[in-house]
Amino acid sequence: MIDIKRRRGFVQLAILHLLEEGPKHGYQLMKELERRAGGFYSASAGTVYPALQELLEQEMIELLLESEKKIYSLGDKGKSRLKEYSKQKTEDFWDNWQARWEWQNSSEAIQLKETLDLWEDELRKAVKASRKDKENTIRLTAFMQSITKQLQKENL
Repeated sequence: MIDIKRRRGFVQLAILHLLEEGPKHGYQLMKELERRAGGFYSASAGTVYPALQELLEQEMIELLLESEKKIYSLGDKGKSRLKEYSKQKTEDFWDNWQARWEWQNSSEAIQLKETLDLWEDELRKAVKASRKDKENTIRLTAFMQSITKQLQKENL
């Protein structure tokens, strides 16, 4: 449901929140992300380490080398980002974190994603077919505008 870029940003923000509590290595971060999601999210190295690398490149976090482990700590830019986030949001980040992952694993969210995937497939077919017929393009555009207005009206 959440696209990759948004998910990565959400994971990065979670990492910043964890590092605000103190320095941690990658495995600790993965385990803590899972724990705070109440079992609804399984953090993988393929998600966490690229997020850490991006945060390092953005100078949000710092890398401390202790023995053989890489320890990450919150940098000044990361502290500023968290301060900015806390001004914008009123809900607790970790309550939001768990609720998001719990919802994404719900039967309703799974059904919605399956329906959306089917709808996207049908839309692609309709767009392809409309390339051959100006009237179909006009009808498809009107249909899409109508659906967009309905979604906006319903506040969905």
